[in-house]
Amino acid sequence: QVQLAESGGGLVQPGGSLRLSCAASGIMFSITAMGWYRQAPGKERELVAGIFTDGGTHYDNSVKGRFTISRDNAENTVYLQMSRLKPEDTAVYYCYVDQIIMGRSWGQGTQVTVSS
Repeated sequence: QVQLAESGGGLVQPGGSLRLSCAASGIMFSITAMGWYRQAPGKERELVAGIFTDGGTHYDNSVKGRFTISRDNAENTVYLQMSRLKPEDTAVYYCYVDQIIMGRSWGQGTQVTVSS
């Protein structure tokens, strides 16, 4: 099983930036994708961005052009650079890893609050 440790959340003003990090450790084989979901109060968890082992990425339409996902394979870390943040980006952000056979592992989540 993979363990995921997220960091980088916090309080930021609208228009500001944050970078989230997610370090993976443990049984690191057959990883197919890593990425981020978020869950706002009273809402379902939604996919924000994902990155595949071939480097391909996908983003939710609401964050395209503002968020960038990247991965450091040597460090088994995935990042989410968030720019031009909006109040509606406020949520708990969860990192995930997909593995063949092992399935999906989740991080504990990190709070992002966008408010003036």
